[in-house]
Parts: sequence; structure tokens; C-alpha cells
Amino acid sequence: MHQEHQALRADIYALLASLFRSAPSAELLDFLQQMEIDTSRSNPMTRGWQLLQLAARQANPEMLEDEYLPLFIGIGQGDVTPFASWYLTGSIMEAPLIELRKDLKILGFEREESSKEPEDHVAALCEVMSLLIQQGASAERQATFFNRHLAGWVEALCKDVQQAPSAVFYQAVAELAEAFFQQEKLYQPATETQHSQVQAVQLFSPAG
Repeated sequence: MHQEHQALRADIYALLASLFRSAPSAELLDFLQQMEIDTSRSNPMTRGWQLLQLAARQANPEMLEDEYLPLFIGIGQGDVTPFASWYLTGSIMEAPLIELRKDLKILGFEREESSKEPEDHVAALCEVMSLLIQQGASAERQATFFNRHLAGWVEALCKDVQQAPSAVFYQAVAELAEAFFQQEKLYQPATETQHSQVQAVQLFSPAG
């Protein structure tokens, strides 16, 4: 049960990383449309999955590309700026990014040369969390990274996405993400409540 729970957490982080990094591919959109959702318990995660599935069924890749660009990129700046430094200091490339780079070096992670975005982009941080879980990092190490680099700002990002004028599909992404991040803030390994919420989606295997 514990290993399954950790695998599902890693998968959800990987999914959020993919969705925040770029508009979903046709393959990922098809997965979201067809995924099996456990509705035996009513909680924010289950409602988030249901909303995301509904939004996916009403979308296509071209529509989502048109939505993603003004939402996160824009001309000069999108409706939402998905970087830790922006939310914590009001500017990008600030002290939170410097601290993050120190921690990434300690953890053995390096920025890909092809990457154009600073490492404190929400997608990159979700990807690191997924990798930490997959690598079997201790709960304490996972919690430390989450608390240092995500907990202080990521829910505000989710709320901004939900309210952004250009967001439609991404309103659902943000609602699911907010429910998941709220859960992660309270994360205690192997508790039944955590298991029941994370397992709202069965047999999860996102495609990028």
C-alpha cells in the first residue's frame, strides 16, 4: 500500500509538471479523457479529477495551445507568471532561485542545457518532487524540498490560474493542483486519509 501510494504521488507530480510545462499532447489529452476515477469517496482530489476529465473531453490540442500561450507566456508576460521568485519577491531570477539552485546541486540535479526557463518554474519543481519520490528519497527530504520551494507560494499560483481570464481547461488543472498541494502540505506517510485521496485515480500512467 505504501509503495502504491508513493508511486501515485510521483505520477501526479509528473502529470502536473507536464501540464504546467506546455499544453498537453493529443496522447495526454486522450489519457485524461479516458482515465478511471475512483468516485467511492468524495473529497477535493476526486472532484478535481472529475473536473479535469470533463475539461479534457471538451478540449482539443489546438485549443489548449491557444489557451496556454496567453496564460503562461503572453507577449512579454502571461496572465500568470509561474515562478517561485515572482510570487515570493515580485521579480524573477531572485533569491529564491539562488537558494533552489543550491539545493538542487546538493540533491544531484542539474538543469538541462536545452531548458530556457529558470529552475523555479512550477513545472520544474513538480518534476523534482516526482523524481525524489521515484528515487526513494526519505519523507523528510521530500517534505524539506516541498516546504522550502513550493509550499510558500504554489497555492497562490493555483488560485491565480483559476481566476485568469484566458484559463478554461487550466482552471480545472489548477483546481486539481490546489487540492493536491494542500494535501501535500499535510503529508504524513502511510495515513489512510492520504491514501484515499491520492488513489482517486487508479492505474495512473500519464503520457507527456
